[in-house]
Amino acid sequence: MLAQQKQDISALFQAALAPILAGTEVTANVVLERPRDPSHGDVACNIAMQLAKQLKMNPRELATKLVDALLADPARNGLIDSADIAGPGFINLRVSAAAKQSVVKSVLQQGAAFGIGNIGNGKKVIIEFVSANPTGPLHVGHGRQAALGDALSSLFIAQGYDVTREFYYNDAGVQIQTLANSVQARLRGHKPGDAEWPESAYNGDYIADIAEDFKQKKTVSASDGSPATASGDVEDIESIRAFAVTYLRNEQDIDLQAFGVKFDNYYLESSLYADGKVDAAVELLNNSGKTYEEEGALWLRTEDYGDDKNRVMRKKDGTYTYFVPDVAYHIVKFQRGYNQAINIQGSDHHGTIARVRAGLQAVNLGIPQGFPDYVLHKMVTVMKGGEEVKISKRAGSYVTVRDLIEWSGGGDIDKGRDAVRFFLISRKADTEFVFDVDVALKTSDENPVYYVQYAHARICRMLEQWTGDEASLTNVDLSPLTAPTEATLLATLAAYPEALARAQAELGPHQIAFYLRDLAANLHSFYFAERVLVDDEALKAARIALMVATRQVLRNGLALIGVSAPNKM
Repeated sequence: MLAQQKQDISALFQAALAPILAGTEVTANVVLERPRDPSHGDVACNIAMQLAKQLKMNPRELATKLVDALLADPARNGLIDSADIAGPGFINLRVSAAAKQSVVKSVLQQGAAFGIGNIGNGKKVIIEFVSANPTGPLHVGHGRQAALGDALSSLFIAQGYDVTREFYYNDAGVQIQTLANSVQARLRGHKPGDAEWPESAYNGDYIADIAEDFKQKKTVSASDGSPATASGDVEDIESIRAFAVTYLRNEQDIDLQAFGVKFDNYYLESSLYADGKVDAAVELLNNSGKTYEEEGALWLRTEDYGDDKNRVMRKKDGTYTYFVPDVAYHIVKFQRGYNQAINIQGSDHHGTIARVRAGLQAVNLGIPQGFPDYVLHKMVTVMKGGEEVKISKRAGSYVTVRDLIEWSGGGDIDKGRDAVRFFLISRKADTEFVFDVDVALKTSDENPVYYVQYAHARICRMLEQWTGDEASLTNVDLSPLTAPTEATLLATLAAYPEALARAQAELGPHQIAFYLRDLAANLHSFYFAERVLVDDEALKAARIALMVATRQVLRNGLALIGVSAPNKM
């Protein structure tokens, strides 16, 4: 059912309860559910069983009173066909055919806005994802983050939230120094396998590419930040570092562009130090009384906030452990006015959750408990030609996002992007995922993105054969839609707004991929069971309207996860 229909049914129950509850202090919370067994009806309500004890009534007796009042209410006409009582007092309702069919007109009227909610009401949400170290190309794990984060951002926007997509650059620390040393070694003529090659160095071909451009004194730019011009001096380690970081940030920009992901803001870890944010966070923690010195290190009492042990903040050598800038960064997020912060990271970050949240509670700034939220994803295994692919020539040690897009599209970037995006959100984030490139290339039901896109293309092809005016469908008579496959398709369309709201609330964009596969399956079942372009003009018009509505919801759902809806395949 549509949300408005649920509200109307809840109002019918409240009206039926009003005389029964009059003069009592009992209040009713009407909850409507879908019966597990469809033969029981369309809507179930256990309100009689909830209130019977408080009202000192038999549950079935109360249910009978409610059903009689509900069926006598003129407001139920056109919405509720029948009501009966089951078991100890369950009330089962059957929704009228007209109410079920009305979803088609709702979709046709609202178009791209169908499914959009307003529960967010402008609340500010920051969703941080990818946040790769600028030390190499983006790997498939970053790709999973990009697909999850972008889809989740769209889900929040669809519920009325003011969303910021943010990329946090870890451009400080040991890994950046290792990057600079790797490029410097290449500039000196060394390569992986040589005795002079640093053991910790990065081995991908991209290091040689950076070294060559540095020698040529080239200038590189990233989407955020100042351009970097190489000095060409092999001994100028600071110029090497700045050039290499900017070079790789630009490479990541290219990967993200190929993936169709855009960020609203980029935040540099180095700025937390330069702007004194890290020192300010440490001062707040010291002032809280939750820190102590031991064996030359500064510790935070994270055990007081549920962590399994206290954590070192500042090591003996005076450097901070990595969770300290994380605390500083999330203080900044809170101070920027975000009601909710969501981080999408690999499952290897699980250990940081308790200590970051502990630090945020210890600073006593009024940051809510549980801030930020985390969506942790597991690894992606890439299969190609029946074998696991573990390395990439480009990266040296892992499969890159760009590799995956190119492979999955057979050289067609748009097709590859669609496949990678759909596949990478088609499982719950905390489950491991096997990405089979061979399946992504198939033009059959085995390929889930092809299966969904083909449903859209199939409708487009049918409408070309019709050659009618879609504007004429707005007021079409939908009563001929009585076939079982039509009823299933109508119910699936009506479930779309609720599917979006649930996926947003549960931080589960995979639910949209599930929904789209169900909608496509129901469309294909209808297509094989019933003819659309029949001689009966009334039936034909109703079925065409149903097809146009289905096409619209397929488009809406695919757009939300960043996948195209082709007219031909």
